[in-house]
Amino acid sequence: MGASYPRMFLVLLLLHGASAALNPPTAGPKWQTLSGRPPQVVARGGFSGLFPDSSQMAYQLALSTSLPDVVLLCDLQFSSDRIGFCKTGLTLDNSTTVAEIFPKMDRTYKLQGEDVHGWFSLDFTAEQLVQNVTLIQNIFSRPSTFDASFGMYTLDDVVELHPPQIWLNVEYNSFFMEHKLSSEDYILELPKDFSLTYISSPEIGFLKSLSGKLRNAKTKLIFRFLNEDVEEPSTKKTYGELLKDLKSIKEFAAGVLVPKTYIWPLKKDQYLAPSTSLVKDAHALGLEVYASGFANDIILSYNYSYDPTAEYLQFIDNPDFSVDGVITDFPPTASGAVACLAHSKGNPLPPPGKDTRPLIITHNGASGMFAGSTDLAYQQAIKDAADVIDCTVQMSKDGTAFCMQSADMSSSTTASTAFASKASTVHEIQNKSGIFSFDLSWSEIATLKPDLISPFAQAGMKRNPQAKNAGKLMTVPQFLDLAKASNITGILIEIEHASYLAKRGIGVVEAVSSALTKAGYDKETKQQVFIQSDDSSVLAAFKKFTTFRRVLNIEAKISGASKPSVDDIKKFADTVRINRNSVAQVTGYFMTHFTDTVSSLQDANLTVFLGVLKNEFMNLGFDFFADPTIEIVTYSWAVLADGLVTDYPATAASYFRSPCSDMNLNLSYSILPAQPGALVNLAAPGTLAPAGAPAPLLQPSDVVDPPLPPVKAVITADAPAPEAADNTSSASSSNAGNGLLWAAIVALLSLSFLR
Repeated sequence: MGASYPRMFLVLLLLHGASAALNPPTAGPKWQTLSGRPPQVVARGGFSGLFPDSSQMAYQLALSTSLPDVVLLCDLQFSSDRIGFCKTGLTLDNSTTVAEIFPKMDRTYKLQGEDVHGWFSLDFTAEQLVQNVTLIQNIFSRPSTFDASFGMYTLDDVVELHPPQIWLNVEYNSFFMEHKLSSEDYILELPKDFSLTYISSPEIGFLKSLSGKLRNAKTKLIFRFLNEDVEEPSTKKTYGELLKDLKSIKEFAAGVLVPKTYIWPLKKDQYLAPSTSLVKDAHALGLEVYASGFANDIILSYNYSYDPTAEYLQFIDNPDFSVDGVITDFPPTASGAVACLAHSKGNPLPPPGKDTRPLIITHNGASGMFAGSTDLAYQQAIKDAADVIDCTVQMSKDGTAFCMQSADMSSSTTASTAFASKASTVHEIQNKSGIFSFDLSWSEIATLKPDLISPFAQAGMKRNPQAKNAGKLMTVPQFLDLAKASNITGILIEIEHASYLAKRGIGVVEAVSSALTKAGYDKETKQQVFIQSDDSSVLAAFKKFTTFRRVLNIEAKISGASKPSVDDIKKFADTVRINRNSVAQVTGYFMTHFTDTVSSLQDANLTVFLGVLKNEFMNLGFDFFADPTIEIVTYSWAVLADGLVTDYPATAASYFRSPCSDMNLNLSYSILPAQPGALVNLAAPGTLAPAGAPAPLLQPSDVVDPPLPPVKAVITADAPAPEAADNTSSASSSNAGNGLLWAAIVALLSLSFLR
């Protein structure tokens, strides 16, 4: 009965998802589920995180992108003529066009003693609903592009898709019974080929009555718990009270379905509390446990660092227990967690290379978890298995080089309150007022606390608030000492505003050269040094360090690189770092096609770094399914970037440790790259704004800069920094001691290379 949609099967072939294979999956570790088998992935209303809930495309896409045994969940509703529809929620008006089509058909009914106003399925015939009403997305963070494209879908329609398993959730049995629509009679009268694997309900009376009457003994009855303070209609006990008597539930049900907070409660500060004993207690009684409420595009506990896969693993791959299944709006992400990422935490990380994986490069350390460029951010990045940790160098007015993502310290430290009187506008740096490092002495900077930046804080997505001001700022020598003591592959030093600083009498190139030489990196063989800058003259100044690799940072959005620009880049750099917006043409948050940027650079034997990757779903286009792992997969295997720059190195490392990161393996399921154009082609004409003009090609004028001016004066360092901020032997200013003589020599050498 559900409306079909043109090009559906062609698109399903193009969309990423389950990759069929000839061989079955290899045997893995035994699961801690009740059966010892992998947890079930249950798609609530199909792939409702992308398409309207319970639509044909939502169910079709769930089947094509999920594990082969995915379960399709149908929330049962009835028309007046007793046809069973799939639709979440009792009222239809916030998820369909019914109010627009039938504006005078709103009603008010009692539900558990409360008045509920809206449009209800039982006030319409099946023909009225199918012929007139279409589905819309009712969660604002999800695409409205497909609204009104799909008709309402019946249980018969779902069965015709031949899914491996169907879960029928009977949420409102008592309500429909009051209107002479019996869920029990409907289920018992279903044809024999309507094989329902699961039937759930929050009503004990309904499940008890149905128990023993089902012809299919394989159908599992599942008791659904609602919020703990809600009263169950049959027993008049709250669900919280019923939770204390799981043994009585075993008498009529094979398992329980609970909100995920029943298992891993959230504290008021949005961090996880210790897990409850629910899963172990239920398993001891022979009850399966299914958890609900999973979605990629909701605010997660801060413990998960906005990685939805990390949340699934908390429920299915912790040392103590595993739930038997998860009910999710994003079945591909749950499938990837089960098939790819579970049981792989202890796997070795394959070495980076063109045939294995790209480099994992930090962006100010693990800046998604701790304030960027602090000791804690770098220590976390090393723990998270980053290959390369980075330091963007800023300079104090007295010549101390230190790590900080911006010369304007007002947003990344407590400088706004500590040194408000020193605010100024420096148009060579930015067009807004700031408090700049080169206007402060190192002893002043050392008194500041770092401030964790949350780029999506206005949308309520803060990063790790408990660590907002944790950590210490690091001088470049401190950073180098930390790197030397670790087993990372390399370091990346970024240099900004060298020309402006030279005019201020501050030699950042000289300071960095001195620090690297003193730390022995000019002779280092185990760790690769990358020097990054958007200034070609800065990179040319490091040509004398023959083992260093030089990275041109291109902030502008481009669609490719002209041959003359590439020829010029190769004169002073061997690597290019580009932004994500140079990789794909995007229209209305949908990718239409990949640009030629990466290929045009790599064809000239240039290495390409791509960033910055962030886990927050608001940072991800719809083609990535609000899943940062799919973005990583796409840039690794479809775009073929040589390095990924990320705020969250742990997310990338987690994927690359999994067997699914080896595309040569013949797995029954894998996480595949997004396919540009696959989703946007489903949009009805006129629903998307016209595509913008393509970004320009990179030209020589975009990459070649004038020579660096000479440093007007060399500023010697202040006294050593306070102990609180300077706790290593090499933490003093990079210009201390014989800095004057060294800086003068390096400046002369630098100028000679630029002639």
